[in-house]
Amino acid sequence: MTTAEPAPFRFFDLQVIRTRRLGPSMVRITFGGEDLKDFAAGGRDQSLSLFLPQPGQDAPVVPVDAGDGSAVFAAWRALPDDVRAVMRSYTVREQRRLPGEAGEMDIDFALHGATSDAVTSDAEAADVGAADVGAADVGPACRWASRAAPGHRVMVLGPAVADNTAVRCRPPEDTEWVLIWADETALPAAAAILEWLPAGLKARVWLEVQHGDDRQELRTAADARITWLIRDEGAPSALEAVSAAELPEGTAYAWIAGESGSVKALRRHLVRDRELDRRRVTFVGYWKRGVSEDGLREEAGTAAAEETAESASADV
Repeated sequence: MTTAEPAPFRFFDLQVIRTRRLGPSMVRITFGGEDLKDFAAGGRDQSLSLFLPQPGQDAPVVPVDAGDGSAVFAAWRALPDDVRAVMRSYTVREQRRLPGEAGEMDIDFALHGATSDAVTSDAEAADVGAADVGAADVGPACRWASRAAPGHRVMVLGPAVADNTAVRCRPPEDTEWVLIWADETALPAAAAILEWLPAGLKARVWLEVQHGDDRQELRTAADARITWLIRDEGAPSALEAVSAAELPEGTAYAWIAGESGSVKALRRHLVRDRELDRRRVTFVGYWKRGVSEDGLREEAGTAAAEETAESASADV
């Protein structure tokens, strides 16, 4: 007799439990619900798809009974724009399993806008153009998060097994030190990665945020040297900061995530100037200035083709 393996991803019906402000540019939203007993975040930069209700809806409209994953997405796309749920990508900051309960899950949302009263995170920053936009310009997920309150319902497409393909941070076993760069949209993932790194492993970390009070106390057992790049204080760009740094000797692994242009420039520096093996550089463009997440998804296919061509050229 064979035992059926659980599907790696499935839909979870969740609700807001509480919210907590972490600083001028970050808020933590904690989700709960019976479905969380089957949720299995793999830690590190575990990502998920968050479906949010349209204004006036009590719950997001996601046709989860349409069939398998591809059929659900086809049915979801076929719905009117003002009916179908808003979908955005986010990072699981932490999952906590509680004795006798389904547990809780945190997602940290970066705040953007002149008054920091609008909330966004990960690729949702694409809808608001990063930290230089006002609250009136924020996208639908940003507006939802800024009003999130206990009882508000969401739908999540997330992992049912911890070892899943939505965890991208995977240092090879021979890694001797790790380089990390993240802006505020990738800060939750960077923080979770730091908590996961083994004791004593060298890590050189650059974290870019808007305000000095956006700094967080980060837990790690690694031998981590963390540099905060504060834009309000005239901090150098990611490329400038890393280019000027003296990096450790040994076999490196790099994880860089945030605004697409910064990620691309930093990756090019690491591969071409620092001569890191491109296969040891994990890079994720969570958002791109002036481009919505939907537009970013469309560009992903082109970027993948360019990466394939670049790798083929390097092998010739």
